[in-house]
Amino acid sequence: MTYPELNRITIDPAKMGGKPCIRGIRITVGTITGLLAAGESIEGILSYYPDLEREDIFAALAYAAWRAEEYDLPLKAG
Repeated sequence: MTYPELNRITIDPAKMGGKPCIRGIRITVGTITGLLAAGESIEGILSYYPDLEREDIFAALAYAAWRAEEYDLPLKAG
């Protein structure tokens, strides 16, 4: 599966401690997904953050889903 929405997600060590953000603005993926998990509606989030677009919220969800499917492998000392 590909996620074309992921081009809206930016990671910059100089912004928000390097957390994934939406389009370089200081709104993190975690903020958006946390609000959705708490029961906030898309319309509510858009009203709180007027710089966001509906596609940004879907991009945050796509990014979170993509990251949730990753897993870490232990490294063996060689």
